[in-house]
Amino acid sequence: MASSTATVASASAFREAIDAIPMVRSPSGDILTKQFLDVCRLVLPVIDKFGSAMAMVKSDIGGNIARLETRYNEDTSGLYLLYDIVRREVDEKTAKGSKSCSNGLLWLTRAMDFLMNLFDNLFRHPDWTMTQASTEAYAATLKKYHGWIASGAFTMAMKLTPERKKFMEMLGGGESLSSDIEKFVSSFSPLLLENHQFLKSVGLDDMKAA
Repeated sequence: MASSTATVASASAFREAIDAIPMVRSPSGDILTKQFLDVCRLVLPVIDKFGSAMAMVKSDIGGNIARLETRYNEDTSGLYLLYDIVRREVDEKTAKGSKSCSNGLLWLTRAMDFLMNLFDNLFRHPDWTMTQASTEAYAATLKKYHGWIASGAFTMAMKLTPERKKFMEMLGGGESLSSDIEKFVSSFSPLLLENHQFLKSVGLDDMKAA
């Protein structure tokens, strides 16, 4: 029993997501709807550890997961591949609507881009503060799609990030944490890139916030 407890205690907050990523692709290499959303959902507990600084990000990610999942549950056999949700909306000419699942996938992907960039900053720049790592990640990802009000609110929120050492301790994992962060980012980022490439192919990758 003691050994089992120690194993659980040493696992980082990324371990479950890392283990789930190989399940995201079908045997033919397509991204599966449920499995992709499941991995995104597994990141929410990590976001919680940022406290109020990431409240907007968590709300955005959680809301878009729910939007896509609701559509998927309406036709699990017909929409088990993630991009089929978008293709159906393109055919229905609803893809560019602000409440569409296509829009939801775009913003979910962008929010996950931000997190991947942030985690990568923490891995590559051990001397950076949390605020610096977060601000740089925002500038490299979400900022260009936000209006000045959203950008200002986001920039202010980044100043509320917890102290880096405390945050890393909350993630757990001990000495394995850095390698888990690197593995998660390197494994999940290609899926996000593929999302962007597909959305661009159907003219949906450049939408900005309403």
